[in-house]
Amino acid sequence: MTISESLAAHREMNSLKDSSRLSFFDDLTAFATEHHAQHWRGTFADFLQDILPKDPAKFTRSSHQFIYDTLCWYRDARFPSGFSGSGQTAATEKALFEGELFGIDAALERVIDYFKAAAAGSDVGRRLLLLLGPPSGGKSTLVILLKRGLEEYSHTDDGALYALQGSPLHESPLNLIPASLRPRFRATYGVDINGELSPYARARLDDEFQGDFMRFPVERVFLSEAARVGVGTYAPHDPTTADIADLVGSVDLSKVAEIGDEGDPRAWSWSGAVYAASRGVLEMIEILKVKREFLYLLLTLTQEKNVKVSRFPLIHLDETILAHTNLAEFNKFLQEKENEALLDRMVIIKVPYTLSFQDEARIYRKLVSSAPAFRKVHFDPHVLDLAAVFSILTRLQKPQREGLDLTKKLKLYAAEDVEGFTAADVPRIRAESTDEGLTGVSPRFVINAISNAITRNNVASLTSMDMLLALKDGIETDARMDAGRKKQWIEFLVLARKDFYNRWVKEDVHRALFASFQTEAQELLEKYLDEVEASLDKREIEDPITGDSRPPDERFLRSVEEKIKISESGKMSFRQEVVRKAMVAFKTGEKFTLDNHSRLHEAIEQYLFEERRDVLRLVTSRSRPDEDAEQKITAVQDRLIQEYGYDEHGANEALNYVTTLLSQE
Repeated sequence: MTISESLAAHREMNSLKDSSRLSFFDDLTAFATEHHAQHWRGTFADFLQDILPKDPAKFTRSSHQFIYDTLCWYRDARFPSGFSGSGQTAATEKALFEGELFGIDAALERVIDYFKAAAAGSDVGRRLLLLLGPPSGGKSTLVILLKRGLEEYSHTDDGALYALQGSPLHESPLNLIPASLRPRFRATYGVDINGELSPYARARLDDEFQGDFMRFPVERVFLSEAARVGVGTYAPHDPTTADIADLVGSVDLSKVAEIGDEGDPRAWSWSGAVYAASRGVLEMIEILKVKREFLYLLLTLTQEKNVKVSRFPLIHLDETILAHTNLAEFNKFLQEKENEALLDRMVIIKVPYTLSFQDEARIYRKLVSSAPAFRKVHFDPHVLDLAAVFSILTRLQKPQREGLDLTKKLKLYAAEDVEGFTAADVPRIRAESTDEGLTGVSPRFVINAISNAITRNNVASLTSMDMLLALKDGIETDARMDAGRKKQWIEFLVLARKDFYNRWVKEDVHRALFASFQTEAQELLEKYLDEVEASLDKREIEDPITGDSRPPDERFLRSVEEKIKISESGKMSFRQEVVRKAMVAFKTGEKFTLDNHSRLHEAIEQYLFEERRDVLRLVTSRSRPDEDAEQKITAVQDRLIQEYGYDEHGANEALNYVTTLLSQE
């Protein structure tokens, strides 16, 4: 490249960067303008005139209805036509969680059913929703996604929320309407008002507006966990020192000095988590670790939609309590008989680990892609799938059915074909092991092991064997596991390698070998066809070099056919079928290729693979392989790199590993 060309290229690159910056600046400006335009402030009278008539039902939604509408909005926003990008899968309310949660569809569907039923007004809405499952199984991610979804939805026209300005409960302005006028409100707008004015808002109404609720200021609010608006979170600390004020607040002594009355609602600290979550969702982390009085308050809030605080009458709160806990705490909770009444007021949804290794591998890919330390590391194509197989094996329960072992069970759960079983058997097999997926390896354990393997050795390439060794080291050094479990999990590593990795890597090399010798494959096909035609015509074949005649090579024909289990009694019908297809191709002016006959394609491929075993053995058994063999193996290595996702280090290891396997057969 000349100096002038280099300068031109540099200017073009700078121009593209400037254009990108301007585009980003414009997007930021548009976002800020739109966000500013969404804000609205006015009096309650303005709200009744300008806002409410547009869609009265939207402004009387319960928290459950708002959450379910959020799920529906994501479904419709992502798939406006009602279908996914493939045009085949119907869109569902799970759209909010797609791309983030994998393999827990059953649990997600139950969560959605809960909100759908609660939004419809059923008694389910008076039950606390408890997610139960093992650590790192997706419970927290599910709740976080739901909270972020609510925040985004509240910025849309459909999700617009209005509240009394300054209210720590962000309560609906419709709560201002006196009980005596609510029947007329229903007759006018066709909807009911269910909320009650908070003590704080009532005190302001009387003192600042002399009871004239039409002058009370109203504003549009946006749900935000950071701003403590409609999204609250409570994480338990030491149960012995935990104070219920963390949930419902307490007297603010600094305000008492100003107001002069401890009983004045404005002298109360409304910083409790239940107030932050009003009209939205309250996440209770490890809920069963809290004191029993906390639980009764939360369950009463869920069932009665109010809380009782000293000095004040009942405080109306409409919010959804979404809690999660682990199995150890839940089992401990179950053992205490006095908790039966509490359990009866909960909807418990199990969120187990996924039992599909493909979905488990998708979790790893997501975690790996988000970690800066992994971005410059090359993973061979089976690293994450193999780690996922190991993980699933630790989560499965030993099958009781005859002819079904852990390997077959894992394949069935991954929708793979297993002789003697069909897809219809899978639900019944799952039903026989209801607690599968509640124990075993967590995704965090696997990612930690991979991370240790990379950082400890400062590697730029991670192979499947490296990953297995890293997992083995993680198991052996884990102080939480007893010797029996360590032995069992290491056996699972061996099983994953033997029943899955061996097959995968052999298939890769097999395909690369076959693809590297397309000319030989076609020549082999033509030889097979010549021999078959001579055999069927009962004639001899003339040797093109010596000119001598010889009978058809039956040994060669059978060696090809046996690769796809063509029996001696079935060979004639198979050969006749091949000749018929060859004649059809010939009559249409086409060349008969392997693509014309799938079974013969497989037979030729396997025949070539068997022949290439010797090439592999030759290359690896000699310190200096002959030039022809070296060229062929280099071609295979290049194809593994270019088409199958290996790098040079991984391709070499795969070839050496397969050669070792072949030498043992």
